[in-house]
Amino acid sequence: MTIPALPAGVSVFERGWLSANNILLRPAPGLRGSEGTTALIDTGYCTHATQTVALVEQALGAQPLDLVLNTHLHSDHCGGNAALQARYPAAQLHIPPGQARFVEAWNPDALSYTPTGQQCPPFKAHALLQPGQDIQLGAHRWHIHAAPGHDPHSVVLFEPQARVLVSADALWHNGFGVVFPELEGEQAFAEVGATLDLIEALAPLTVIPGHGSVFTDVAPALERARLRLDSFVQAPRKHAHYAAKVLLKFKLLELQRVPQADLCAWAVHTPYFRTLHGSHFPDAGPLAHWAQALVDDLVRSGAALRDGADVLNQ
Repeated sequence: MTIPALPAGVSVFERGWLSANNILLRPAPGLRGSEGTTALIDTGYCTHATQTVALVEQALGAQPLDLVLNTHLHSDHCGGNAALQARYPAAQLHIPPGQARFVEAWNPDALSYTPTGQQCPPFKAHALLQPGQDIQLGAHRWHIHAAPGHDPHSVVLFEPQARVLVSADALWHNGFGVVFPELEGEQAFAEVGATLDLIEALAPLTVIPGHGSVFTDVAPALERARLRLDSFVQAPRKHAHYAAKVLLKFKLLELQRVPQADLCAWAVHTPYFRTLHGSHFPDAGPLAHWAQALVDDLVRSGAALRDGADVLNQ
């Protein structure tokens, strides 16, 4: 497959699914100051933080890292912040404004880490990514756009000269990030649609997604995303089942191998699973039985394997 060309100084570390992609932006040789900022967009999950730091070190060599940005504050996009701040203490961290107060006071409940059963070491933010403003990253200026839906506070970044979009989880090649209306409000689905409309209006030629490969066939990707959104809107219970499996799979990606009893116990004690079960699946029996059924679904779909009493990521 031909890798789409990116503007000079833009590198993508494609990370898979436990960690979001990292985008490194470097200035033209010899430039420093406001016209020569070195920046990293999104930092992956905390269990991959050592690898994230190593990737940045290898790419930058003796160059400093000036800025770190998070498109949104889900744990797979900001879990490496603390490790990067320890390695590059002069780097300034920019985050979307919606949850800045929860970062300052460090509230893992409000930041969704406790409700979803995920981890994120505390970090310090220095500035805000205000929608409607521009920011110099590497050799280019990028427009900041609000992109609610998958996360109500998310932003995307657009470079208008080369028409490159950093889409975060608002648009992937085959869909978009899972939506959590039980956490974020019922308007979340409508916000996904509005953000897809925004992306279409920006007319990017190249998209750097939060997960998966860089792509250029943007119109078909938007069509697939809208079809997926319609299917979820028409069947909320189906989407809730999908969201539960996504969170369970994410935990399995983190642990790789775990006793099934422990995985189901984690689900039972994770607040969002209790919310989904009570809202959509009270007829599925006790929460523990529903959790076991979700593991069965992952195994049947090939997303997990059983080895005796253990469940393995596949």
